[in-house]
Amino acid sequence: MNSPPAPDRVRVTGPLTPFADGFCAYLVERGYSLRSAQFQLQFLAHVSRWLEARGLEASGLTTEAVEAFVAERRRQGYATKLSLLGARPLVGYLDGLGVLPPAMELAPTGVERLLDELCMYLLDERGLAPKTISGYARVARRFLEERGEPLEDMPASLSAADVRAFVLRESRRVGHLEAGRVVCALRSLLRFLHVRGLIAVPLVTAVPSVARRNEDLPRGLPAGQVRLLLDSCDRSTPGGRRDYAVLLLLARLGLRSGEIATLSLDDVDWRAGELMIRGKGARLDRLPLPVDVGEAIVEYLRDGRRPGFGRGLFLTAYAPIRGISPGVASEIVTRACARAGIPPVRAHRLRHTIATELLSRGAGLIEVGQLLRHKDVFSTTIYAKVDRRVLSRLALAWPGSER
Repeated sequence: MNSPPAPDRVRVTGPLTPFADGFCAYLVERGYSLRSAQFQLQFLAHVSRWLEARGLEASGLTTEAVEAFVAERRRQGYATKLSLLGARPLVGYLDGLGVLPPAMELAPTGVERLLDELCMYLLDERGLAPKTISGYARVARRFLEERGEPLEDMPASLSAADVRAFVLRESRRVGHLEAGRVVCALRSLLRFLHVRGLIAVPLVTAVPSVARRNEDLPRGLPAGQVRLLLDSCDRSTPGGRRDYAVLLLLARLGLRSGEIATLSLDDVDWRAGELMIRGKGARLDRLPLPVDVGEAIVEYLRDGRRPGFGRGLFLTAYAPIRGISPGVASEIVTRACARAGIPPVRAHRLRHTIATELLSRGAGLIEVGQLLRHKDVFSTTIYAKVDRRVLSRLALAWPGSER
């Protein structure tokens, strides 16, 4: 049987702390995936902090308390587990232990029930990250609540025109990048509704695309600037050793900032010389660990990383000590730019840099896609737009000119 998620992945404080490990095992025994179990454990941690802030024990989790909690969760901007249904696994576990008062009744609305099911579908079936799911759920809630009709009437009434009208309204309300996220979220919702049998026609194709702008084309750093970033790190300090190792991983392996943040001590296989990468969609990849990258990590582990703060590979430099976030990984690049005296960029620019350099040296899009671990070659084709040598072969000759 699979073991529950590592306890250090979720930090639990408050009155529900003694129940965290048992709750995880309870979920896994009932067929929850490890990702779903960890997602539920994060919910437990939030409930526990909420109870602690109000001076309540676990027995204080009454129906009224759960309703107040999910209402506050909505006000705080959360997009998942906003209904009584979302609390059902936790309530069921605590009730089975005899912790809760009798007569706990959780009756969610139809939209809330559907949103909770959508979130679990996106987590388990599509392998999306919790932050992405949160954004998709917000769009789904707006779309469903705008309909203002019972879910059972949706198959007969929902049309392609309704879908396009929603996208157009949202596109006028938000910026270009957010409009693209709205499109992705709506496609996920419509795909889920069709799988569930709530709509008879697959309306995913009715969702219009958002045109890309030229500024969205990937741009690599000019030659020599990556070296300037690396040289800017003061490797005589713990923070400098950490930053140097992070920058090498970004520049040599093209990792995403989120992948840097999720690296753990257990992901480095020193004997095999490999690194386990936890990418998008719960994808796991093993990459060879270059010698210079491995040496930089060893230098940080020996003389930079403070022990006793979990299994995260890279930790914050200042208290509270914890694993770095994707934002911190990008800030490492931005601060290195300031030290090196070059215009500020984020972590993803180093990923673009390695891709464009490989193309300029004659590598094909397939090889670039394999290095960047793209799910399909379509994601890699954007780099063809910045390779003028490849594009020149496709350009038609001007009438009357020699070719």
